Amino acid sequence: MEDHGQTAPAPRGKKTPFGVALLPLIFMAVLLGVGYGVYKIKPQVLLVTAAFFTGAIGFLLGFTWREMQQGIVDSIHKAMPAILIMLCVGILIGTWISCGTIPLVIYYGLKIISPQFFLVTACVVCTLTAMATGTSWGTIGTLGVAFMGIAMGLGIPAGPAAGAVVAGAYMGDKMSPLSDIPNLATVVSGANLFDHIKHMMKSGLPAWLIGLGVYTVVGLGYGQEHVRSETVTLITDTLRRNFLDRGLGLNLLLLLPMAIVFFFAVAKKPTIPGMLLSSAAAAVLALVIQKESLVDVAAAVNSGYKASTGVDVVDGLISRGGLMSMMETQLVAFTAFSFGGIMQSTGMLRVILDRIASFCRRVWSLVLTTVGTAVVSALVTGSSYLSMIIPAELLGPMYREKGLAAKNLSRIVEESGGIIVPLIPWSMAGVYITGTIGVPTLSYLPWAVQNYTAVLILIFFGATGLTMSRRRREDETQAGS
Repeated sequence: MEDHGQTAPAPRGKKTPFGVALLPLIFMAVLLGVGYGVYKIKPQVLLVTAAFFTGAIGFLLGFTWREMQQGIVDSIHKAMPAILIMLCVGILIGTWISCGTIPLVIYYGLKIISPQFFLVTACVVCTLTAMATGTSWGTIGTLGVAFMGIAMGLGIPAGPAAGAVVAGAYMGDKMSPLSDIPNLATVVSGANLFDHIKHMMKSGLPAWLIGLGVYTVVGLGYGQEHVRSETVTLITDTLRRNFLDRGLGLNLLLLLPMAIVFFFAVAKKPTIPGMLLSSAAAAVLALVIQKESLVDVAAAVNSGYKASTGVDVVDGLISRGGLMSMMETQLVAFTAFSFGGIMQSTGMLRVILDRIASFCRRVWSLVLTTVGTAVVSALVTGSSYLSMIIPAELLGPMYREKGLAAKNLSRIVEESGGIIVPLIPWSMAGVYITGTIGVPTLSYLPWAVQNYTAVLILIFFGATGLTMSRRRREDETQAGS
């Protein structure tokens, strides 16, 4: 998001009282809690309203529109590198599906993992699928439904089965460069996407392994019947028929776009050129191997890939991507920047941070405050986006002041906010999951082990200082920060 340096102080002679500085945050919390939580109004509309309210307070405090507008422009300007990455992600998803890269990963993810241990299998397959597609909801709505059918046939309780599906889907989602959640976390925190994902592995991977350990122990008591799901078989057969019946050599070529992105990430090369090069390679493969027309590939870049396999469950899983798919996330970000820019330019954010700083004098207290703010934002708004935006906007400058890397903040807000949201019954994610797989949120919550274990690991890291990376450079959106 913005460059989390010293927040611009209010012009001399315009001292903002603490109570007045709190009004925009209170108004936004009520607005989001009622508007989004109850009436399901789009968050960008509510954030524009909150920005208008904050601007009105700014006028009453004696600030000009030019001063507040400059705050908005500065906030958006500093976030542009990360916003451009989000647009590239949309292109990447569309082209990777067109050429068959994502279908290939899903296919082998379903084929090579033995269904002997159901809970472990469900979690691992949903992790791989969400990582390949960048969508937890799409994974839950397709493979999640299939696994719940298997669970019913095996007599496995719905709560553990759903928990393994949800935990796996959100683990893959948060680790996928194709997902909007990690992309937004890096935008609002001012971090680099691939640095963020690598840093999050330090907390996410242990949590994932702990979850798999729990599923292994619990699953042994359910028996070891080998059951083949008709839905899973239908998915793999459809993917093979439409994308992979080209021979092993050509199929291996479909991994080239993924290899390009991984190379740029490991070599700490600029992110955007790597993503565009990968997309270009995927577009060529779509033309040569999948025999897609140039018009269809261009459409996938703009509005996403539109599958027409004749199998609804597969079409729903892989019809996604494109520049336009990122527009709503961009709108949420832009409107949040407008609110934050006014808060900064009027000095109201500085006043609030000065009060918080009296508690956040040490790293552990700053981490604990960030976790608490993200969780409360998730409970109030029920939104993965807002539960990351609010704590990052409020506490980002303090990470910079303490010399902590932005990827620490992005990791904490994603795992304490975005990944906690599906465990909240009144959130959009909780409602969607319950409606899709037919299991109440409170039934699968204890079994989504990875989601809440990662938060406990973050708190431990904050208390001990482990993995809390120091800030290395001014512009942390560059790789290797």
